[in-house]
Amino acid sequence: MSSAVWKVFDLEQLKRRVAGAEPRILEFLRGEQMSCAIYRLPAGARDMQAPHLEDEIYVVLEGSARLRVDGQEQDVGAGTVLFVGATTDHSFFDIREDLTLLAIFGPAGGAGGFA
Repeated sequence: MSSAVWKVFDLEQLKRRVAGAEPRILEFLRGEQMSCAIYRLPAGARDMQAPHLEDEIYVVLEGSARLRVDGQEQDVGAGTVLFVGATTDHSFFDIREDLTLLAIFGPAGGAGGFA
């Protein structure tokens, strides 16, 4: 993507682009120092991501699940904000309601860690 001084995104439009019965990720912003993606895991799906080389912040937009990080578990739901450090093994599981997340990577490039 081009590097602009500012961009505007419509969250509802982004969520529609990852809707469906399969896990999907859409990177919609990539700058020199950060990237941002929307990630959707339908209820019952399996999160197949691998550890990323970048630090990551997740914002849970909707749904409910559990997050496992280095053997520790945390319930997550709409409004939860999570930080996962670079190279840390993590995955969402027990996805009870369709889970939609905003994933912010720094520096750019973390969306490549999703299968």
